[in-house]
Amino acid sequence: MKRREFLKATSLGALASIFSLSGLKKAMASTSTPTAVTSKKNSLVAVMGGTPPEMFEKAIASLGGMEKYIKKGQKVVIKPNIAWDKTPDLAANTNPELVGAVVKKCLAAGAKEVVVFDHTCDNWKSSYAHSGIEKAATAAGARVVPADLESYYQEVTLPKAKNLKNPKIHKALIDCDVWINMPILKNHGGAKMSISMKNFMGIVWDREYFHSNDLQQCIADITTWEKRPVLNIIDAYRIMFQNGPRGKSEGDTAVIKSLIISSDMVAADTAAISLFNKVKTMSIDMVGHIKKAESLGVGTTDLKKLNITQLKM
Repeated sequence: MKRREFLKATSLGALASIFSLSGLKKAMASTSTPTAVTSKKNSLVAVMGGTPPEMFEKAIASLGGMEKYIKKGQKVVIKPNIAWDKTPDLAANTNPELVGAVVKKCLAAGAKEVVVFDHTCDNWKSSYAHSGIEKAATAAGARVVPADLESYYQEVTLPKAKNLKNPKIHKALIDCDVWINMPILKNHGGAKMSISMKNFMGIVWDREYFHSNDLQQCIADITTWEKRPVLNIIDAYRIMFQNGPRGKSEGDTAVIKSLIISSDMVAADTAAISLFNKVKTMSIDMVGHIKKAESLGVGTTDLKKLNITQLKM
């Protein structure tokens, strides 16, 4: 895509059409598969046009406030994408300002403590520092912990999984009361897209198993873990639309000032692909783990089953 065409595609008017309620549902109609996944109607909020903290503030208020998801005295884990030793302008990791804003909201809602971690691909100390997330999270009141040793993980059983039966998951998640999943929207060479479900690969110890035993199925399998995130907050302020997951330069990124939030990670990722597709073509069928997770009862790609709210700053 030429730069001039790209800027046209990501203009405010174009983004407004992406997030219109009828437009979003229509865009997903061809990718939806009938399935009895949930017994209650979840909500999905899409916000555009502000800074990451501003958009989150508006989104969480629309959902009834953070107090709806975080109760007083709870131990909370926030799992951003901090995989790469990259600065925020390269969109390899979750926006640090957004992470800080979510930490503050959790503590304001009465959380006993908030822990932030990721099993990074690059050196964890460098990734935590250069992403800006360690500084933002600690400044907001969170405790940032490492994930680079196998001793930090504990084996769990996934009864619904097809390939990934007994992964080791970080003990911070096993010990917490609730957790929040905070991916960034970006292209991924192997998984095709890295969003909410792909972000689960940062909670496990042995990622090599994923790559040698059907990556797409293993991603779907790990999301069947019974302790699912209470919220999936997709950072789409600056996205990486090519050369993911690490990226090569700022030319791989686009500022589209958007955010998607839902308790249903399948629906959230479905909506996120609809957004991504306006920048660079990506079929949901290419991102195999989404429908595989749907078939395992994790969530739904049928956005008509959700209460969708579109907000503009």
